[in-house]
Amino acid sequence: MKQWLRTQGGWWLAWLALTAVGAVWLARAELAQLQQDFETDARIAHRLMSQQVVQYDAVLATLALLEPGDGADRPEQRLPSVYPSILRVQRRERDQAWPDEKQAGALAAAEARSRSERRAELAGLDLAQGRYELVMGATPVSYALEIDLAGSVPWRDWPMDPKQSPVRVSLQRGAQQFVLQPGRAEAGTSGWRFSLTKPLASPSQPFDLVAERHVGWAELPWRSIAGWAVAAALLLAGLWTAQRQRIARRRAEDLLRLGQVARLNALGELSAGLAHELNQPLTAVLANAQAARRLLDEDPPDLATARNAMGQAVEQARRAAGVVGRLRRVIERPEAGGDVKPLVLQEVVRSAMHLLAPEFAQRGVAAQFDATAQAPVRVQAETVALEQIVHNLLMNALQALDLVPASERRLSVSVGRNGQEGVLTVTDNGRGIAPEAMPRLFEPFFSTREGGLGLGLSLSETLASGMGGSLTAANAAPRGARFTLLLPLVAASTERMA
Repeated sequence: MKQWLRTQGGWWLAWLALTAVGAVWLARAELAQLQQDFETDARIAHRLMSQQVVQYDAVLATLALLEPGDGADRPEQRLPSVYPSILRVQRRERDQAWPDEKQAGALAAAEARSRSERRAELAGLDLAQGRYELVMGATPVSYALEIDLAGSVPWRDWPMDPKQSPVRVSLQRGAQQFVLQPGRAEAGTSGWRFSLTKPLASPSQPFDLVAERHVGWAELPWRSIAGWAVAAALLLAGLWTAQRQRIARRRAEDLLRLGQVARLNALGELSAGLAHELNQPLTAVLANAQAARRLLDEDPPDLATARNAMGQAVEQARRAAGVVGRLRRVIERPEAGGDVKPLVLQEVVRSAMHLLAPEFAQRGVAAQFDATAQAPVRVQAETVALEQIVHNLLMNALQALDLVPASERRLSVSVGRNGQEGVLTVTDNGRGIAPEAMPRLFEPFFSTREGGLGLGLSLSETLASGMGGSLTAANAAPRGARFTLLLPLVAASTERMA
């Protein structure tokens, strides 16, 4: 499980990081678009309201320029029918008071300011009710318009749906405000807030148009983010599959290389073993054949003795054929290995375990090996030879565990130092080594496994001896076998030069 987490954890983290980056990018793009739409709508609303209030200034200026009528001929009396937002028009002629006695004082003050500033001025202001008075002081007649703000909004040209839009739009002056569009109620304090405040284009009606919008988490593009997460998962799954295929191909190539080297070394062992094993039977065949020839040349020939000699020759020939039968098919000779050089024992073990990972998985064995438990152990060895030894020891341990229930299988590998030698120990909890097999364990062609060639351990011991080391075997307690490889450590001077 830990190995799986270490293997898969990096990919999960990569997916999470990629998903997070994509989600942030999509969210920021969506927020930028929402803010752009908000500002566009708010500026259109500001322009429309500015046009309305400027129109009121123009109405008052026009009234001031017209000849004041009398009775039914007064032009201002037709304004409420033309402009529904103008609720009432008052006029004050010279030396008279304003008709609305309650507002007379405020209207008179606004008229005085209007004459001074030469423009219309605000009189009564009640933004809570959406009403205000606009006064223009002129000679001989001054005028005042009572304006309804709600009726002033040009809803036909309004850029937003006032009932559905989440944007809140209001007119403000000081502490007073009039809500033109309520917007959507805020769902909380979390999220993002857009706002725009801009004064209307009329100096006589100094209202600030304030637009606000709150964007909650629910408005983020979750579907797009989910789609991005799925796309990232598919992309990483493809990369993960490609990497696994590449690792599997590399593992197969390395195993093939090791197999070629093993067969080449086995060929040497076979040659030496065959020379030794065939020497005696071939010598006996030759001696018996010569004896039979002499017996047949006698007069009369000794047929019985000659027949016996030929029978012994046949038996020796069969013995030689049995020896030759052990020889397995070998492949074409690969490149020879390199020279002895400094190698880190932990790295060689880790490489061999990586190559045999499918074998470990197939047998349900989790090897116990901590490459960081010891400082790097540097030994003098030939690369391919050391790889072959470690490979053989691990495979022997796995084959020994085949006879043990899957739930009980244990295999441990340790690396350390013993004086001037590096130590590699491979321990399994199989059935161990039988006492009668222990003396012959490293003999060529001796195998306790059915169908085994009996050259793996013999080859490994030969390779270890050729590098100045040794390979030994012993039974482990309470059960199992332990193989120990000793190799000379790299000299301190050589390590400093490296």
